[in-house]
Amino acid sequence: MPRVSARPARRGRWSAFVALVLVAVMADDLGAEYADVVLNKRAEREGMRPVVFPHWFHRIRFRCKVCHSELGFEMRAGANDVTMDEITQGKFCGMCHNDEIAWGVDNCDLCHSGRPGLRSGIYGGHQTLGPGRW
Repeated sequence: MPRVSARPARRGRWSAFVALVLVAVMADDLGAEYADVVLNKRAEREGMRPVVFPHWFHRIRFRCKVCHSELGFEMRAGANDVTMDEITQGKFCGMCHNDEIAWGVDNCDLCHSGRPGLRSGIYGGHQTLGPGRW
């Protein structure tokens, strides 16, 4: 009876393990996870770390229209020009991040959590699934 080698199965598991480690290391280097939106148009120029917005964390709690209609965010990455002044005035993120519904602007590091040099965009894909490319 011919002997069946276990090598191909090990090689497949090893390749999967290496791929998983590489993805984890790359995600850690980015400081953003899949589908996070990074905002760094002006953050580093203003002396702050980039904002990492956990889109899916918010999406599982709210319908798209809450942010993209009621709060005024355009449904296209990079199309929104959000400033801290507007947030402190209760616009955009500041509608909820007001120390009543969610933490307020005094907790800077909770939003400005990206690693320096992190580029703006959506992490985990080359384009949005919504209207338009970014």
